[in-house]
Amino acid sequence: MGEQQRDEEAVDRFVERFASELVEAGMPRMPSRVFGALLVSAEGALTSAELGERLQVSPAAVSGAVRYLAQVGLISREREPGSRRERYRVHSDQWYETFARRDQYLTRWESTLASGVEAVGRTTPAGERIAETAEFFAFLQGELPAMMERWRARRLAGNG
Repeated sequence: MGEQQRDEEAVDRFVERFASELVEAGMPRMPSRVFGALLVSAEGALTSAELGERLQVSPAAVSGAVRYLAQVGLISREREPGSRRERYRVHSDQWYETFARRDQYLTRWESTLASGVEAVGRTTPAGERIAETAEFFAFLQGELPAMMERWRARRLAGNG
């Protein structure tokens, strides 16, 4: 089967469009662009210089972006063999791992929200809003493991 040719202009448009979608969801702009560039790279990994060249941005912009992406667990850093240069890699299962780690955040948020309900009073309008938020996070936490298991099974079956 022949290799499909990439339309680099379309690829660049995709990176910018996907970055815009991530920005609308709350991710900073430069990390969004870097993440998009890593997604479309052939190996899923690029050096800082390659990212800067592809996105036409400064090394400082790339540095801040990869630091952010590494902190939130969307990319990892690796050394190039025989070099001091680092490559930044996006993994095929990064969304699974990112959502799987959200469980710990949901637990902390639920606890904090419970203290908020107590602080403002359960029967006050604010207490009811905070309690509803806590209930939503509890629902997510209860549903997330089964959903993640279904995804893992789907991937193993070759459907994902």
